[in-house]
Amino acid sequence: MNTKGKVFKYPDNVDTDVIIPARYLNTSDAQELSKHCMEDIDTEFVKKVNKGDIMVAGWNFGCGSSREHAPLVIKTCGTGCVIAKSFARIFYRNAINIGLPILECPEAADGISAGDEVEVDFDTGVITDLTSNTTYQARPFPEFIQNIIRAGGLLKSLKK
Repeated sequence: MNTKGKVFKYPDNVDTDVIIPARYLNTSDAQELSKHCMEDIDTEFVKKVNKGDIMVAGWNFGCGSSREHAPLVIKTCGTGCVIAKSFARIFYRNAINIGLPILECPEAADGISAGDEVEVDFDTGVITDLTSNTTYQARPFPEFIQNIIRAGGLLKSLKK
């Protein structure tokens, strides 16, 4: 499984209230919620993101409340992957549960710039910055977790 896209870059400690502001949680419609993804930190994100694009962030991405809405809106926007130095524990688990591909790789998070074109091979964990012709090695998920993500999330994988 691979994805390739343009990079949107974010700092350390991006919390779930920044990913999807709580003021919009009066609906459970993922498409409606996704219209507000990242708007408090990047007002142009939803206007510019394309299917397969990649978020790159610093330490502790997805900290804050444990709402599953945060990874869900990132995925619903079409984001192909989130690469971060580290993820908040509950965000990490929620991302897997809803089928959002994520990778931890501090070197990639430091080396990749906003706007770069990046390709990710989830099977091997190889992250290639096509703009700078640099590769990084993240630790890939074990096959059973990759299967959950490929299926679109935990519930969909259990139905298979």
